[in-house]
Amino acid sequence: MRQAAPAGAAAAGPAQPDSLLDLHGQVAFVSGAGQGAGRAIALMLARNGAGGIAVNDFVGERAEAVAAEIRTLGVPAVAVPADVGDLDAVRGAFAQAQALGPVTLLVNNAGNAGPAQQMRPTPLFWETDPADWDRFLRTNLQGVLNCCHAALPVMVAQQRGRIVTIVSDAARTGEARLSVYAAAKAGAAGFMRSLAKEAGRYDITANCVSLSTLEPALDEPAKSAFLSSEQARAHVARYSIRRFGQPDDVAAMVLFLCSDAAAWITGQTYPVNGGYSAAL
Repeated sequence: MRQAAPAGAAAAGPAQPDSLLDLHGQVAFVSGAGQGAGRAIALMLARNGAGGIAVNDFVGERAEAVAAEIRTLGVPAVAVPADVGDLDAVRGAFAQAQALGPVTLLVNNAGNAGPAQQMRPTPLFWETDPADWDRFLRTNLQGVLNCCHAALPVMVAQQRGRIVTIVSDAARTGEARLSVYAAAKAGAAGFMRSLAKEAGRYDITANCVSLSTLEPALDEPAKSAFLSSEQARAHVARYSIRRFGQPDDVAAMVLFLCSDAAAWITGQTYPVNGGYSAAL
């Protein structure tokens, strides 16, 4: 039974937002943030106390559009276009980002699933060649290495940092016709686990968010046609929650892992997948 307030006690005020999710003015670098989940992540961090957002995308116009959107929220933002697979370009992007202040939040969101992103058929592994492999490895693994390599010296100097890398359930469970993509994402997750052990002494955490399929960003007629297609209906039937993911589903978990609420969590992979696959 609820206890009555003591006589003379002041009435409780309205509930206050949980400050554990406040980012307290930290600067974030979000790769692949020009659209989709990356855009949602950048906006989520901006709305929850980030002091600045460096918006990376390999298409400069997309990066600038999201940076402008963030600035309308009253949060400083810069577009830092770069191919994350190019270490020199990544170093240049981080140098630009430092105009906002020291980057202590890094979200490795940039990724490339090739034709599978549009649910088009992909070839079997033995029908591919090294040029095909490089397309997956360059962004999904080398890009993570490059961004972490550029970010960590500043985080170590600041004695704080949060690194969140977006991986895939293909890495956790395997996925036919996505063998090299799965290998690249699994490699990124293994790298995060090792980095967690290296960087933890500097109060730097390193975690992953593992995704299944997100609803594609299409105009309404195209989206309706896609969702009603036999292929999409068969695919979504494999989910416990019968829908594809939304960008904000991802962004909410990333915010948690960037926040003080996750201060003692590192080296972990969190599935955000509508129950597509289970984890212990």
